[in-house]
Amino acid sequence: MTDTRFLLRNGYVVDTESAPVALPGTDVLIEGDRIIEVGPGLSADGATVIDATDRIVLPGFVDTHRHLWQTALRAGAPDLNLGAYMSVVLGQYGPRFRPQDVHAATLVGALEALDSGITTLIDYSHALHTPEHADAAVDALHAAGLRTVFGYGFPAHGAQNPEDVRRIRNERLYDDQALVTMALAPLGPSFSPIETVSADWNLARDLGLPLTIHVSSGPVAARPITTLREHGLLRADTLYVHGNSLDDDELKLIAESGGTASVTPATEAQMRVGAPLADRLRRAGVTVGLGVDAVSSLPGDMFSLMRAALLASQIADTTPLTVGDVLKMATLDGATALGLADRIGSLRPGKQADVIMLRLDDLNMLTAERDPIAAVVTAAQPHNVDTVLVAGQVVKADGRILYGDTAQAVRALRATAAVVNDH
Repeated sequence: MTDTRFLLRNGYVVDTESAPVALPGTDVLIEGDRIIEVGPGLSADGATVIDATDRIVLPGFVDTHRHLWQTALRAGAPDLNLGAYMSVVLGQYGPRFRPQDVHAATLVGALEALDSGITTLIDYSHALHTPEHADAAVDALHAAGLRTVFGYGFPAHGAQNPEDVRRIRNERLYDDQALVTMALAPLGPSFSPIETVSADWNLARDLGLPLTIHVSSGPVAARPITTLREHGLLRADTLYVHGNSLDDDELKLIAESGGTASVTPATEAQMRVGAPLADRLRRAGVTVGLGVDAVSSLPGDMFSLMRAALLASQIADTTPLTVGDVLKMATLDGATALGLADRIGSLRPGKQADVIMLRLDDLNMLTAERDPIAAVVTAAQPHNVDTVLVAGQVVKADGRILYGDTAQAVRALRATAAVVNDH
């Protein structure tokens, strides 16, 4: 924790709790890793003043589902449907990754997220073929300065290693209040026999870990949520990803259990896995966050993702989302989905200072002050992200990432890409 005080002065402040609202001419006071006060004309006594004039100030974005290791495969699978993606990306490319490749891709993916205003994400890391791969991923997350939930995943094509899950939990990611925390990311009931699912759920329970899983109707269980209930495995701290093929009764079971959901509208459309799901989940009473998912197919920023969610809802046979709905999904609802809403997701005093500032004086944002919320969702781009703070630490300023050796990280990623693609 730092003792530094910052005052973000005179911005268009967009808070998200309980619903998004824009407050012009407003200051945000930060002390250490916490937001202390939000309001106009705050005292700058002892604080470093950051001029937020012509800036939108809002909570950092929360990405509820991403595979950071696939940063080395960017543009590698744009035309693949889900079946081909699982065969090519997970089956062919994944096993080629050495520990240093996982490190390089994870680090650059995390820096890319920060650069575009994503201050928190869950890394569903399922290319962990050895303990060295897991250590490389965790090392990269610590180096990046990004708030991360490390989802220890089992490879779709490879052996599970529950003892290494225990090692990482007990030796490396034992502090649930740290910047990098841990979840278990098993294959789950849609893709594993129930005996394996039970063992995985018991492992998570024994280690005090939340769960995150891909879920769909099949191929192993046509009604995976019902299967979990029938075996006494439904639990609250479970984040369900996708689920486009689930019926409404399955979604109600998620809600009743206290589970949450991540939708990835861009990849779900690109891989043709089913109709948009966000409104159906929301109507069932499930908290929904947004996920980037696979940058092997699509962009890695929240702006394109928010627009994908908004536009997908316009063609779904359900109630369209509003820009306020989408921005909340990208911030507070995402934090809630990850079990972190007590720490992040809004600008309420007492929460950790994960804050971003977007430029209003860039060409694509001129006159956007008429509706800053709509501007963030419909017009903003990654290059508008001027400043990023994570837990009160400035990690991007004046449009430049400050954390780590970005040039070295880029060189390592290019070397990795050359290796994993050279087959």
